[in-house]
Amino acid sequence: MSDLLLKTFDSEENTKHPELHSGDNVTVYVRINVGERNERVQMVRGVVIRLRNSGDNRNFTVRRIASNGIGVERTFLLNSPRIEKIEVHRHAYVRRANLYFLRGRTGKSARLREKRVFNK
Repeated sequence: MSDLLLKTFDSEENTKHPELHSGDNVTVYVRINVGERNERVQMVRGVVIRLRNSGDNRNFTVRRIASNGIGVERTFLLNSPRIEKIEVHRHAYVRRANLYFLRGRTGKSARLREKRVFNK
């Protein structure tokens, strides 16, 4: 293989993003195209329901509740240049890696118990 091809697979990980876990409540700032030349930053705030950690294809899925109680899920590549930043607001106690059971729940039953972190 050529050296250029090997360099693309061995690219450095994007270390500016915080460490994510399932159940985290996050805000993802994503650049999206509006029209031909314009870009704007869109915020997606929700719960991380899935995290796939495998090399360059690392991705995570964020689920949020849109208007009228409709759930919307969006998957992001962790190393994508389109992601401006990720803010973690709170962590939760979870017993699974994939929180697909949240899809069938609404209201108070869809809440996760918060994990309180105290800095010393």
